[in-house]
Amino acid sequence: MHVDFLPDIILGNIFSYLSLQDLRNSSLVCKRWYSILNDEDNDVWRLHCIHKLAEEVLSSDLLSSTPTYKTKLKAFHHAWNPEDCSRNIYIKPNGFTIHRNPVAQSTDAVRGKIGFSHGRHAWEVVWEGPLGTVAVVGIATKEATLQTQGYIALLGSDDQSWGWNLVDNHLLHNGDSQGNYPMLNNAPKYQVGERIRVILDCDDNTLAFERNYEFLGVAFRGLPEKLLYPSVSAVYGHTEVSMVYLENFFS
Repeated sequence: MHVDFLPDIILGNIFSYLSLQDLRNSSLVCKRWYSILNDEDNDVWRLHCIHKLAEEVLSSDLLSSTPTYKTKLKAFHHAWNPEDCSRNIYIKPNGFTIHRNPVAQSTDAVRGKIGFSHGRHAWEVVWEGPLGTVAVVGIATKEATLQTQGYIALLGSDDQSWGWNLVDNHLLHNGDSQGNYPMLNNAPKYQVGERIRVILDCDDNTLAFERNYEFLGVAFRGLPEKLLYPSVSAVYGHTEVSMVYLENFFS
């Protein structure tokens, strides 16, 4: 039987065995294949999610901001990088959450798997454990340090990283405070469990944040045209931080 005569359900089952790169190529073959693969919640993407993602994360509310199977899968491929973090950090089995081991006098950081130099991107960060004395969320290049002695604001301590310290509401870059953030009188401190959206606009070279869906304003301008990675740095033992990339945030 010619492939053109195969029912959609059979084609879908075949597609579920292809790699993501092969799926991208397949979507360009013809209008029918594009239509099947453009349905982000069909069995093709559901089966890929089942194969790649832990059952516990699919049944939790961590991925509630990624409503389709395809966006959940993309979030997984943008999650924390187990090969690009401090030795005192490990990625939990759900694939989206780091756990910092209780190592004294150490500050530890992690980067996401994929960096950005073009377009607009957003991701959510949820601090799921105590903040400690320093808890910074932001971005970093590949040259930024991932571990140092003492308890410091590691993210933002050099010219390769930019961060917002959630403990004291200070913006940090190149080892200096860039002022208070957000620019509000008596700005509320971050509460553990709140969702922060990090908004990176590589076209305008800006970084901004939202908290609980409230836009807090642009935090940094004049970012370099380099690959910039989602990043956090932490000091508190057993603290956990999750990150979820948002595919359709700007659609």
